[in-house]
Amino acid sequence: MKKLFVIVATLGLLSACNTFEGMGKDIQKAGEKIEDAAKKK
Repeated sequence: MKKLFVIVATLGLLSACNTFEGMGKDIQKAGEKIEDAAKKK
């Protein structure tokens, strides 16, 4: 039972890494758009 919990927790952490990576990419794209808009003015 304890091994099952460890496996589930590990899988949860690994999927969270993908989520944070995706979020970081979204934030980076938003920052680039803001930067482009600032350069146009």
